[in-house]
Amino acid sequence: MKEIFIQILKNKIFITTLFAWVVAQSIKVSLGVIQKKRFDFRWFVGTGGMPSSHAAGASCLATSVGLKYGFDSVYFALAAVFAIVVMFDAQGVRRATGKQASILNKMMEDIYFKGRIQEGYLRELIGHTPVEVIMGFLLGIVIAFLAQ
Repeated sequence: MKEIFIQILKNKIFITTLFAWVVAQSIKVSLGVIQKKRFDFRWFVGTGGMPSSHAAGASCLATSVGLKYGFDSVYFALAAVFAIVVMFDAQGVRRATGKQASILNKMMEDIYFKGRIQEGYLRELIGHTPVEVIMGFLLGIVIAFLAQ
């Protein structure tokens, strides 16, 4: 078990990808503190916001793999397709889910005030805007190049 943990810690691509995620989440928290004038731990572990940590991690992974194994390798192709799916999901599907949650919350609020339902609110900040994804994408690439 110890050997596996040591091997994971020696995996530069894995560590760099995690680092990209931590940097993106830290930027997100810092921006939240500046904008809201308060700290909320949920910003660090939550989804949504600027920049997209999903995009940062996925683009860092793909770029790191490309730099190590070549941009013509099957490894890069797999990582790049994975990154595309992650980024599409982050700004497409999950963003639409967040918009639907917002509408449902308004509907439930109206029904609740009429005394017909007692449900909690749905999370609305789930996905990303295209700008948040692009900024995460660029952040991941920069971190991958800096780590080489």
